[in-house]
Amino acid sequence: MSLIDKWKLRELKARAKRRLGATTGNRAMAAEARTEEAEARLLQTEDRIRQTAHEIRREHGILR
Repeated sequence: MSLIDKWKLRELKARAKRRLGATTGNRAMAAEARTEEAEARLLQTEDRIRQTAHEIRREHGILR
C-alpha cells in the first residue's frame, strides 16, 4: 500500500466522521473531521510533489 493510499484512507475516515458529526448534531466532531480531512489532502499533495520532484531528478540525472 503506497502512502497515497494511506492518506486516501485517512481522508475517507475523516469524511465519514464529518458526516457522523453532522448527522448527530455534534458540531465539534464535524469541525475536527474537516481539519483531519484537509490534513489528509495536504499530505497527499506533499507526497505527489515529492514523487514528481524525484521523477524529474531521475530524468535529468540529478539524483541525490
